[in-house]
Amino acid sequence: MPSMTDTAKAFFDACETGKGWEGCRAYCRPDATFSAQAEPLTDVHLLQQYAEWMRGMLIVLPDGGYRVKSFAADNERNNVCVYAVFSASHTGPGGPVPPTGRKTDTDYVYVMEFDGDKIRHMTKIWHAGWAMRELGWIG
Repeated sequence: MPSMTDTAKAFFDACETGKGWEGCRAYCRPDATFSAQAEPLTDVHLLQQYAEWMRGMLIVLPDGGYRVKSFAADNERNNVCVYAVFSASHTGPGGPVPPTGRKTDTDYVYVMEFDGDKIRHMTKIWHAGWAMRELGWIG
C-alpha cells in the first residue's frame, strides 16, 4: 500500500500537470471534496471538478509549471501540505480575456486530508486576485 506522502506527491504532480480527473482519480475517494477562498473557484466543491479546472487552466496557460518549496506530512492529523509556486504565461486560447502574454508566479498551498490511503478533501490556499492581476485578467 502506498504511503500518504507517496499518494500526495503523485496526486499533486498529476493535478499540476493537467492530467485532469482521469490522472488524479486513483489517489482520491470518488466523492472527495474541495474548498478554496479564491474567486475563480467559488463554484468548485469536488476534487474532481478542481482537477478538471486545472486541466483547463493549462490550455489557457500552456507553459504552466510548478516548483515545490515545502512538503510536509502530519500523520497525527492524516494530512499532507504542499507549498509551491506556479509559474505561467497567458498565451493560450481561453480565459476571461484574449491572451495577454503576461506572466504570473503565484504562491499556493494544498492541504490534502486523507481517509486511509486516499484523499478525502483538499483545501487550496491561494491569493487568486494577485495572480489574476499579474496575468492582466483584472485591473
